Amino acid sequence: MPLDLAIAILPGMTDSPVIFDRAFLRRRLPRGNADSGNPDFLFQEVAERLRDRLADISRTFPDALDLGGRTGVAPETFGVERLIVSAQPQGGTDNVRSPNAVAGLIAALVADEELLPFGDNTFDLIASNLSLHWVNDLPGALIQIRHALRPDGLFLATIFGGDTLNELRDCLLSAESELLGGASPRISPMVALGDAAGLLQRAGFSLPVADLDRINVTYKDAFRLMADLRGMGETNAVHGRMKHFTPRSVMMRAAALYQERYADNDGRINATFDVIFLHGWAPHESQQQPLRPGSAVARLADALEAEETSLGDSATPSPKTK
Repeated sequence: MPLDLAIAILPGMTDSPVIFDRAFLRRRLPRGNADSGNPDFLFQEVAERLRDRLADISRTFPDALDLGGRTGVAPETFGVERLIVSAQPQGGTDNVRSPNAVAGLIAALVADEELLPFGDNTFDLIASNLSLHWVNDLPGALIQIRHALRPDGLFLATIFGGDTLNELRDCLLSAESELLGGASPRISPMVALGDAAGLLQRAGFSLPVADLDRINVTYKDAFRLMADLRGMGETNAVHGRMKHFTPRSVMMRAAALYQERYADNDGRINATFDVIFLHGWAPHESQQQPLRPGSAVARLADALEAEETSLGDSATPSPKTK
């Protein structure tokens, strides 16, 4: 059965605040594959963890979407029969990082996470690895994803959040304040773990779950860290960022502060990456539903072998022991 690629405009997709410069983000994406070394190591590590979680679910997913092209989900795994790999505009399908993306059953296309070109009830699985944290309207994107899933379809994704790169943020802020008398936005605003499940629930997902893996990576110095961020395409794309080059003195001071504050006994600096895993299902009548208040058939007091006291009654004081 052919997949439906009709575009649907859904509530919550417009009039969102502009947090990220998406045009700049798209222009810099191809650099992720052009840098020397292996800057994609973090994507690969998180993709493996995402696939491990998917393997724990005893379900098959005939029609699947790899949103962002970084999950490594391949045909003939997890019961996938038809897989679409979607990459960012400008980066194009050359930006697809799925290690199995050469498999013959994959169709690759260019799509923007903020305006998905898929109709309702198209996929059994939508997976996304470290892509959606660059979306301006995350609630709107999640609504589109939920509509593109068939009933009881699964959404599984990872985003950077929490305290990701808090060390780099701290040192850049201190260096700019010290040398320039102020600071400009340097690192993206991050989704807090406590808000993540609420975003899924707001978008209409059933059984929403969000949890966090903290990955600590050590580097020789701050410049090697920043080189890897450039290679991953994860450098500053905040809309309100400083548009001219940062003075060399600021970067040198930030690197020195990083070494002073966050180096280990071997002189290597630590970089924190908090990866939030999002897990939700498109609603279906077969799913577990919360019971109606007052419909319980067993008393908790009986299970605990305790005396039950009504909230509306006053507790009787125990007699004093003489």
